[in-house]
Amino acid sequence: MVFHNHCPLCFSEKISPYLKCIDHLVSKEEFELFRCHECGFIFTREYPDEPEIARYYESENYIPHDDYAKGFTNRIYLGVRDIMLQRKLRIVEIATGLNRGNIIDIGSGTGYFAATMKEAGWVVTGIEPNEKARDFGISRFGIKVLSENGVSDLPDKSFDCITMWHVMEHFHNPFRYSEEISRLLKTDGICIAALPNSDSADAGYYGTLWAAYDVPRHIWHFNPSTFKLFWEKKGFEIVRIKSLPFDVFYISILSERNKGSKLSFIKGLVTGGFFAIQSAFNKNKCSSLIYFLRKK
Repeated sequence: MVFHNHCPLCFSEKISPYLKCIDHLVSKEEFELFRCHECGFIFTREYPDEPEIARYYESENYIPHDDYAKGFTNRIYLGVRDIMLQRKLRIVEIATGLNRGNIIDIGSGTGYFAATMKEAGWVVTGIEPNEKARDFGISRFGIKVLSENGVSDLPDKSFDCITMWHVMEHFHNPFRYSEEISRLLKTDGICIAALPNSDSADAGYYGTLWAAYDVPRHIWHFNPSTFKLFWEKKGFEIVRIKSLPFDVFYISILSERNKGSKLSFIKGLVTGGFFAIQSAFNKNKCSSLIYFLRKK
């Protein structure tokens, strides 16, 4: 097990218990979140190390690594994913100002986004630690997908864009990845990272049952201020923040399921709609955010 007795972000020892969350997906074990009093960072204090944590992903309901979803809610997720692929392509094109280029997708999963970029004419490299998902992407789409150890073999300053769609919260060592991103990105390149917002309206409402805490798979629980602090330490600046509008509905549905609510799908849609309206007036209250990063 990995254990933190100080804040991993600012190294302060002024940390205290914040929430106790249950792994609703696989083990039903309890994991404790701590919060730093100096910088406000929220993190899972004790969690399985890298070899051990693999078993916490072994669920037919863990969609990011499963192309064949079971259950109505998960099929909806995959349907929305197909809509978002084209939107993500457009996001990359606008952010980079390019219609073609070299891109890395870190945490490429089963490879659908990487395949979308390849079809659009980009030269794509995927990074995926899960062997099953990695093999699927290679065989289904013919894309180049490396294990996480393969990152260090890629050439310096050779990529126009690096994307991380809901993966940074999973990293055992995000500091190592940030150094690799800095090394690989061209001087005028851009890094695009999407992840849950622990300061969102739905996180505040659901508390310990908020599905995006997703312990122990999610280790780090960023909000805009702590995400900014993390990347400033690595010489990056946030040039833009954008919301992911559909995430709040999916997360609310799963959170209602965690509550044991009857008609969790309907209740999740209703509460998700309420949070979507709230966050329309305050982006920092969105369930998930996309950050656009450039080197200073």
